[in-house]
Amino acid sequence: METTSRVEGVPTARRTPEGYLRAPFAWYGLDEAFTGPRWLMQVGTAADGSVQHGSTGHGDAPSIKSDAGSAEKERFAVVVTVAASPVRRTGDGTGVLDATTVSSAAWLAGSGLLVRTWPASLDHGMRDNWLDQQTETAFELADDLDGPAWSTLSLPVDGVPMPFHYRESEFGWVLAGSAAGVHIGAYGRGMSAYGLGFSQIKDLEAYA
Repeated sequence: METTSRVEGVPTARRTPEGYLRAPFAWYGLDEAFTGPRWLMQVGTAADGSVQHGSTGHGDAPSIKSDAGSAEKERFAVVVTVAASPVRRTGDGTGVLDATTVSSAAWLAGSGLLVRTWPASLDHGMRDNWLDQQTETAFELADDLDGPAWSTLSLPVDGVPMPFHYRESEFGWVLAGSAAGVHIGAYGRGMSAYGLGFSQIKDLEAYA
C-alpha cells in the first residue's frame, strides 16, 4: 500500500474526526460490548490526499515500553479499517495505487503492534534495526495468510459471524478479515481477541 503513513500512531493529544470524515468508506471499531475508553489515532492517505485507511483505539492508549512488566499491564485493542479497492490510478493521474486485500489489513495491524513494542533487551540504538527486521517479517507473514503462522477464528461484524486470520506473538496478537467494502485488521495486548466483536462506527465523536 502506497500511503504517506507507514504505521498508525497514538496521539499525544486528542485527535479530531476531520480526516476520518473525508473517507468514502465506513469506519469500524469494537462493538457496544466494549465499554471502555475509545480514541482516534491517525488516517493514512495516498499521494493525492485521498484517505485509504485509519485506526481507532480502545482501552489503554498503548505506549512504547522497554519494561516488559509494564507493557504486560496494558489492555488495548486497535482496529484498522482499510478501504477495499482494486488496482487504480491516483486521483491526480500521476501514479497507481495497489489493490487492497485482507493482507493489507494484516500488514498494517502487524506494523502497528510492532511500533508499540520495545523488547527490554534492546537499547535505543538497536531498536531501529530490530524494528526494520520485524517489520519485514510482518510483511512476509501478512502475504501468507494461509501459512502455518496463522489460525482462523470467527468474530461478529455488525452482528454477523465472519472469518478472520489470527496469530499471536510475544508482543501481542494480530488479526485480519473483511466486511462490506472494507478490510478490517486489529492488534492488541492484554485483551483477548476471541471475545471481540466489530461494528460500524455511527458517531466518530464518541472517539474524539
